[in-house]
Amino acid sequence: MPQLIATAREKGVSAYVGDGSARWPAVHRLDAARLYRWALESAPAGSQYHAVGDEGLSLRSIAEVIGRRLGVPTGSVPVDRAVEHFGFLGLVASLDCPASSALTRKQTGWEPVEVGLLDDLEAGYYFGEL
Repeated sequence: MPQLIATAREKGVSAYVGDGSARWPAVHRLDAARLYRWALESAPAGSQYHAVGDEGLSLRSIAEVIGRRLGVPTGSVPVDRAVEHFGFLGLVASLDCPASSALTRKQTGWEPVEVGLLDDLEAGYYFGEL
């Protein structure tokens, strides 16, 4: 998120790639920390878990919150200009990567309890307001 916000500040537009439907998973840092700690202390060797709170937020919805918080417009960047606009993030900005933590929740009892990414963005933490 900090890189997306920095790019929006620098470019004056909070962008998404194409129609913005690419989905990204997200998890609050405190929820992830609880799962990682549990995994380090209790998980069987070789276990794999997904710390996912939001299974697939569209890049467009993320860009819209960033744009609103920064007071800049939101707009589309063509796929062939994604790296030019986003830098290294342009390589993944158009990838649709939904993920689920259903199996992790079933196996570990872990549940994310913190706010989701969009609400966290709205709260201002990522913008240095808190």
